[in-house]
Amino acid sequence: MEEIGAITETIDVAQVVLYVFWIFFAGLIYYLRREDKREGYPLTTERGDPAGFFPGIPRPKYFRLSHGEDYRAPSGERPQLEVGGEPVGPWPGAPLEPTGDPMLSGLGPGAWAMRSEEPERKHDGTPRLAPMRVATDFYVAARDPDPRGKPVLGADGGEAGIVCDIWVDRAEPQIRFLELQLPGSGTEVQPPGGAEAQPPGSAPAADRVLLPIGLARIEARRVKVKSILASQFAQVPRLRNPDQVSQREEDQIAAYYAGGYLYALPSRREPVL
Repeated sequence: MEEIGAITETIDVAQVVLYVFWIFFAGLIYYLRREDKREGYPLTTERGDPAGFFPGIPRPKYFRLSHGEDYRAPSGERPQLEVGGEPVGPWPGAPLEPTGDPMLSGLGPGAWAMRSEEPERKHDGTPRLAPMRVATDFYVAARDPDPRGKPVLGADGGEAGIVCDIWVDRAEPQIRFLELQLPGSGTEVQPPGGAEAQPPGSAPAADRVLLPIGLARIEARRVKVKSILASQFAQVPRLRNPDQVSQREEDQIAAYYAGGYLYALPSRREPVL
């Protein structure tokens, strides 16, 4: 006598579960492939043909940021990057060779992203990164070396400038940049502890550049940088606001120093052997 509802005698439950999992997993892949097209799409080839359109670009979503603005993704805009390079060959995908100053070409290790031209902000709307002349509640611990007032040497041993201030991350307390005063500015560098007497923005932005702390080696009497030469500090991208750094400026500054590992000297672009 057959029992009512005994479907397991004629249906392989394990196989049904496997098919359901396959369908779910295929749908998950399709969903994720659409969602990852919210940034950097649509794509075009070197010939201008569309590329990467399956699955299609999703409908825009609006994200409310902490400081009240709305961010639309995908934005629908095509970022226009002016890359200073030309293909080395006529075939698609040929590598680009810098045509002008390779340090400013935006190629290779010197590439940077088209991030926002506004500074990254904390939850209260204040800029996340700031110099210690603005972030007056930060200080250098007595047991740590204070780089302010020390000369900065490039990879060739030449003096590039003097450290005049420290930029800190007010959200995750740490040093992010050293601020350098270039030679010939005619402005005296404040000694450690004297930054309070210097009002924000007192020195022209053209006289000062930022140095990522991760690319600097602080010693007892000097700060060393091995990625670029002393003369190349003059071409470091400047800030529009001397007391704020935008997200795009962060990338451009870091890209300039990183590009120096390949482009600062002609010998660095040659094979090791």
